[in-house]
Amino acid sequence: MSALIERQQPAANPFQAPRTVHNARRRASNIAIIALSLLATAFAVAVLLFLLLYILRQGLPYINIDLFTKIPTPNGEPGGGIGNAIQGSLILVGLASLFGIPLGLFTGIYLSEFGGRTAIATGVRFLVDVLTGIPTIIFGLFAWIFIVVPQQGFSGLAGGAALGIIMIPIVARTSEEVLRLVPKELREASLALGATESRTILRVVIPAASSGIITGIVLAMARVAGETAPLLMTAFGNPFFNSDITQPVESLPHTIFTFAESPYQGQINQAFAGSLVLIVLILITSFAIRWATGGFKQRVQ
Repeated sequence: MSALIERQQPAANPFQAPRTVHNARRRASNIAIIALSLLATAFAVAVLLFLLLYILRQGLPYINIDLFTKIPTPNGEPGGGIGNAIQGSLILVGLASLFGIPLGLFTGIYLSEFGGRTAIATGVRFLVDVLTGIPTIIFGLFAWIFIVVPQQGFSGLAGGAALGIIMIPIVARTSEEVLRLVPKELREASLALGATESRTILRVVIPAASSGIITGIVLAMARVAGETAPLLMTAFGNPFFNSDITQPVESLPHTIFTFAESPYQGQINQAFAGSLVLIVLILITSFAIRWATGGFKQRVQ
């Protein structure tokens, strides 16, 4: 009887033990990757918060009306401000946006909607990627050769053009990727209702991808707002208020760079205050653009 019971017991599965070990390894690797991702995220956030808090602590005590309304005083004298640099940065970023945003957006639309996988589109996409990786001082050299040298002088126009070229690949690649995420059914439905291809892009595709496009534009504006190297060869700097784009224009990054290396504590303090102002201006621009375009509204599902 006992022999019969032993024969009726199921045989052990030879594959069960290896499968159990494999599942345990998968769970362990999954937990390890999640933990590493959380640690990397926490590290990045911690560095960002430390940087922001440090600049806030160092620069906030020196934020006052004079900082925004006055020009720098001679070296060693107390007081003064960086109003000319704030005005110049707004002018330069505005000029760069007028030049870089339309070109970048239209390039992204072409690559997403018309280019496909053609040889021309592949070449344009490659050139855009190359532009993204070129050091920004090269764009300053380009503007210096074609604008500064013929004009025989530095100017805000040359600085805006150099910064605008930097914006083009950022806006183009962001716009292309975001437009590709728009479902093709939306395009087909619009075309089926009789809309032209251009009207479909303007009224259906771009509004559907507006949030991502705005993010790319703000990213490009934030990138060029902090550039210094191209401006050394184009806008150069100006110790006075100046709204003439054909003349040299001061900028916040250039002022921060100059004051940070100063031996005078007053200028070092203004460098931290200028850094804080630059960060706040970028945040205000980002929030204003998103609010104006409805980026904060919850979409109805």
